[in-house]
Amino acid sequence: MEKKVKLLVVGGGPAGLAAAVAAKEAGITVGDILIMERDGELGGILNQCIHNGFGLHTFKEELTGPEYAARYAGKVCAAKIPYLLHTIVVDIRAEGETKYVTAMNKQEGLFTVEAHAVVLAMGCRERSRGALNIPGYRPAGIYSAGTAQRYVNMEGRMPGKEVVILGSGDIGLIMARRMTLEGAKVKLVAELMPYSGGLKRNIVQCLDDFGIPLKLSHTVVDIDGKERVKGVTVAAVDENRKPIAGTEEYISCDTLLLSCGLIPENELSAGLGVELNPVTSGPVVNESLETNVEGVFACGNVLHVHDLVDGVSEEAENAGRNAAAYIRRKRPGNGQEKEPWEEPEQAGAAEEAAGQGGSAKGAVIGIKTGEGVRYTVPSKLRLNYMQEEHVIRFRVGDVYQDAVLSVYFNDTPVMQIKKRVMAPGEMEQVKLRKTKLKDYPDLKEIRIAVEREEHG
Repeated sequence: MEKKVKLLVVGGGPAGLAAAVAAKEAGITVGDILIMERDGELGGILNQCIHNGFGLHTFKEELTGPEYAARYAGKVCAAKIPYLLHTIVVDIRAEGETKYVTAMNKQEGLFTVEAHAVVLAMGCRERSRGALNIPGYRPAGIYSAGTAQRYVNMEGRMPGKEVVILGSGDIGLIMARRMTLEGAKVKLVAELMPYSGGLKRNIVQCLDDFGIPLKLSHTVVDIDGKERVKGVTVAAVDENRKPIAGTEEYISCDTLLLSCGLIPENELSAGLGVELNPVTSGPVVNESLETNVEGVFACGNVLHVHDLVDGVSEEAENAGRNAAAYIRRKRPGNGQEKEPWEEPEQAGAAEEAAGQGGSAKGAVIGIKTGEGVRYTVPSKLRLNYMQEEHVIRFRVGDVYQDAVLSVYFNDTPVMQIKKRVMAPGEMEQVKLRKTKLKDYPDLKEIRIAVEREEHG
């Protein structure tokens, strides 16, 4: 199979579906879009998330994960956007403005698709026991929280009856409730950090409402059992996250669930030469969600791990629209006015102008992290490609109470937002207005920081 398309979307989860639908609505014809998904159905991880709480922002109603996925899958089918299931992308390479996507499935074997633009929407995976270096044998009964979720919700199988959960990410919190509802005894949720990695609402609804204890600054230091887990040893940790001698506590259980963080699936991105952010493990992108590889866009959990799927959909729709704008650009010399997407040499000239302190059309403004901010998405803005209002998303590195979120243009504070509580488990955002940026003709850098007091 050899095929040419204008836009290829890698991943048929919520991000990929939203990006494809948005690109079609932005004018890309149906036959010029193709979605590739490795699973046997569209919808991604949402298909196993049978709890409610999805869609409040996007659809203004509360949906389960499968219902939310079905909304976007229905849009794809209604628009007759082509997609391939059970198809694994094994390589992406760029030659000039053409991207060659190599994939395989059992019908076509190994094949290549040429695309003008690519949207990366591969999602993320869970951190495994091997990455955590927990001592002990390798008995049955150790699962990632997502694997246990699939067993219970989709395959009707219970992983165990007495459960300890390591990590307080949202999946772990939700599985504490789910296992309890199915009759298991969840004895403990242990969290290495001094704060939970999940949403506050999930701590209340999934732990507090069921009397499940959460021990912060604790971790599993040993796993007992050879054939099957018999118990785990939990210990407190110090400020350096090292176990404190004498605090060990043995807890009998037959199951250990791991909810210790998510890792964006960026092996394909790295092979393509996409620059990755060491904090997020996702691509570095500009305001259009375009990577350093021209015509390659990223969105959803492959870019940075989100806490709400509504934010994934919004971000992916922007990626789809921007990919469509990239595809629609008109070539010089064709007798038509060019679309607002500059050629590489023009971009270079614009960056040079920006570096000299000018705010010429195409000036690139860097977005930097200040005190307390771990990362930002995007990492830079090209002023002439911005919408009138642009959202900068980020996470803080600690729990802050009664703090101030400050935004600096160069070294001038221009925005200060009082925040009662900020925590790493909940994404923050600030909105920038294009007209405001234009008021600073020598703007080179935007910095976002957490501060204790407002500037006078």
